Amino acid sequence: MKTMRRNTLSVLVENSSGVLSQVSRLFSRKGYNIESLAVGTTDDPAVSRITIEVMGDDKMIEQVMNQLRKLFPVYSVQLLPPNDSIRRELVLIKVKAESREVRNEVIQIANIFRASIIDVSPQSLTLAVIGEESKDNALEKLLMEFGILELVRTGMVALERGATTINDDNKEKGEFNLGKSVL
Repeated sequence: MKTMRRNTLSVLVENSSGVLSQVSRLFSRKGYNIESLAVGTTDDPAVSRITIEVMGDDKMIEQVMNQLRKLFPVYSVQLLPPNDSIRRELVLIKVKAESREVRNEVIQIANIFRASIIDVSPQSLTLAVIGEESKDNALEKLLMEFGILELVRTGMVALERGATTINDDNKEKGEFNLGKSVL
């Protein structure tokens, strides 16, 4: 019996056009759905970090990781175990708040969840919250009673805990000449 669970992959890639398309096409060809995807440059502007969350069993994840490593613009691939990584996403939520009482109640809820009020109008409040998926979902559920006007999520980003960094021993060090070592 296959045990399907959410897996977080961290992938260092060349920061150039078409790379994200190549990576996402790999998942599409295999019929795997990406649950969450976040991409951004690293401390080296020539390198981007892609954080991908995908449901799968051990065999499927190992297969995807091996195929990612074969892509030319991929420098490193790492599976981030839940206990050894920090996962966060940013959620922006615009809530209907047409009275002072409602605004005060929404602000109290925001304070409990350590959310920031980033925009105020006579008809609405916009909150920003950074956290684990369960925290974000709990806040969303509470704000539903006021009327959510809009909601957007960035997708999960993740890093290894402690001094551990992304490292992929399947690529030889120095294989890519970036002027700065990423491995």
